[in-house]
Amino acid sequence: MYNEIIIQMKHWFLKMAAMSITMCAALGMEAQSIAVIPQPAQVERQAGTLLLTPDMTLAYDELLEEQATYLKQVVYRSTGFQWKTETRAKRADIVLKIDKQQVPQEEGYHLVVDSKRVLISGHDAGGLFYGIQTFLQLLPPAVYSSALQPDVEWRVPQVSIADAPDHPWRGMMLDVARYFFDKEFVKKYIDMMAMYKLNKLQLHLIDDSGWRLEIKKYPRLTEVGAWSGKDEKRLGGFYTQDEIRELIAYAAVRNVEIIPEIEFPAHMLSAVAAYPWLSCTGVQHEVPRQHFISRDLMCVGKETSYQFLADVLEETVNLFPSNYINIGGDEAVYDRWKECPLCQKVMEREGLKNVADLQGYLTNVVADMMAKKNKTVVGWEEIIQRGKVDQQVVAVMWHGVKDTIQATQSGHKAILAPATHLYLDFPESKTPGEIKAATWMPPISLEKCYSMEMNDYSPESTVMGVQGCFWSDQFIHGTILQELEPLNENRSENYAEYLTFPRLLAVAELGWCKTAQRNWPDFHQRIRTHYTRLDYKNCNYRIPEPDIVSMKEKEGKIWFELASPIEGASILYTVDGSYPHTHSKTYTGPVAVDTKTDFRAVTMTDSRRCSLPLYFAPDYSAYKQYGTFVAEWSPRTIAPDAGKWRFETTGKMVGNGTYELTFVRTRGKSPLNLGTLIQYKREEKLTEVAVQGKLDASHSTLTYRVEMNEFEAGLPFYIEVDTRPEEGNDVFGFVFVKKVE
Repeated sequence: MYNEIIIQMKHWFLKMAAMSITMCAALGMEAQSIAVIPQPAQVERQAGTLLLTPDMTLAYDELLEEQATYLKQVVYRSTGFQWKTETRAKRADIVLKIDKQQVPQEEGYHLVVDSKRVLISGHDAGGLFYGIQTFLQLLPPAVYSSALQPDVEWRVPQVSIADAPDHPWRGMMLDVARYFFDKEFVKKYIDMMAMYKLNKLQLHLIDDSGWRLEIKKYPRLTEVGAWSGKDEKRLGGFYTQDEIRELIAYAAVRNVEIIPEIEFPAHMLSAVAAYPWLSCTGVQHEVPRQHFISRDLMCVGKETSYQFLADVLEETVNLFPSNYINIGGDEAVYDRWKECPLCQKVMEREGLKNVADLQGYLTNVVADMMAKKNKTVVGWEEIIQRGKVDQQVVAVMWHGVKDTIQATQSGHKAILAPATHLYLDFPESKTPGEIKAATWMPPISLEKCYSMEMNDYSPESTVMGVQGCFWSDQFIHGTILQELEPLNENRSENYAEYLTFPRLLAVAELGWCKTAQRNWPDFHQRIRTHYTRLDYKNCNYRIPEPDIVSMKEKEGKIWFELASPIEGASILYTVDGSYPHTHSKTYTGPVAVDTKTDFRAVTMTDSRRCSLPLYFAPDYSAYKQYGTFVAEWSPRTIAPDAGKWRFETTGKMVGNGTYELTFVRTRGKSPLNLGTLIQYKREEKLTEVAVQGKLDASHSTLTYRVEMNEFEAGLPFYIEVDTRPEEGNDVFGFVFVKKVE
């Protein structure tokens, strides 16, 4: 009942948004042309448009040459216009200038388009750049094309926009350590961030599975630590210091500050593999090809460890101009420190009671070191939870929104990046066919991401802003995400973009807008026009499923009324539960079905790209005594002869213990014999349960008791069971799991 109420509320919002668009069109306001993301603070729409022409002149303040060149290049690629440029504003058609009096807030801008010219004023170069981004969003989407678009009329609505961000920190974290993304992809990521006014890029450069930053004093960090595997199976890479300088310069023009993350004391097995003396044991390791969290920490009892940190951080801060340095600090397991006599001596010398306080001691040493270089330490929330830290630091809160109280109480600053809303390595839905992604938390839909609780900012605020996080550890949970280099693929980048977009747009509006400005139905309507812009940027975003405008029961049927979530996209559908394809029916009006689970509909942007289908999960309430739904079987999954059926239990069997897996037959003519059940972690066999049983009209359930003794968060788990149907495979059913001990 609750879900039905939510659906009806969404129907009302969609209808109201549609009415708003109709009213705007009737008033000649060209509503789609001011669908800016993030939503500007103040917009005054005037009647009329300005037509851009090839003979226009672009004038700019002398300090804005890079921004002027950026604008000129973007417009030239799609229009072919070669605008003349000058540094005097008189008589120019497009003017870029710094005006701190008119635009008092940092990163703010004022954009005016009238019948004769475009004037963009910024408080600073960053604000001016954001004025350019808004100007580009007012133009037809084809302005983002890298190829000439000769048939487009380049009109921009006459408008006055005064705008500035609410939060100073509006960021993304890109994990290049678990999987190495090359320099060109990082540039593209920066471009996409800048397009939506995000200004901080945390580069996760170090992890157990890779060291990605050249450190000249320690060459083995990249000679050894940047690579895993051998010969044709070798994976990895790193950025030279010259490449980092190139990225920093590229980002600076786009008002993106790159913040390096040098992870310690955990998540640094790649460094230990290069220099074993960094750990407490000195044992030689290899850089892992598969994901796990190493127990080998940097030893805090050796002076050589502190010298290593000092040297590495010295080169890092000399390379990166950011005022911030991220030191990681998360997920340390202290077993090695407990066993290490040198670490124990530090505890005794410093009067520390708990081994976790050693991390606080280390954080203090580094924070003092960085303060002398006018750098502020940033790290995951653990850096303010493991002992008292004297210097003010910035904690990236990754568990929950409410956890920022810890920073408030301890006098530190915070950035909101909760896994519940802003970890973009989680899928958007549980729809069958959703992309392989992290499963240790529930899916994060675009709406859930956008709707995260976020207070307005003031200089006294603990929370400086927000940060979306894209982790790439799925690449090292197996091999299916890795590229096949002989085919010159780019599916790794496509995968990253699919999970990042369109949710990055929601992160951008969270950080930019005040609470009162954020409105999900309005955002949902504005974003309809942005998918085409992402197409022109060659961005592999996740295509949203069709919107349900209404779902009503009438005369024994369920009637669906749909709307496309993407401007100009079509909807294809089926009514027999099958997956729609390019030859399925095109939606033109309300559709009736016997049961909603028979209805499938997809958003189709072109002949090769479509969304996942609208999906209505069966009602499992009658089976709640068996636990959580895990899998569904049908003639499509059960072989007609003897065979094996495998399904995934990742995220459903969480933690060690005893579980009951219950197979429930729901319908069908064929009896189904079930045999031995095997549990796998990746491809490693864990448990085998020898049970024989038959599911038929008189015996509808069969339960297996399974022991889980080797659970590890983040790894995939599977169940494989022997199946042998009788008289064909016309058999349907569910599998449920329940933890009993």
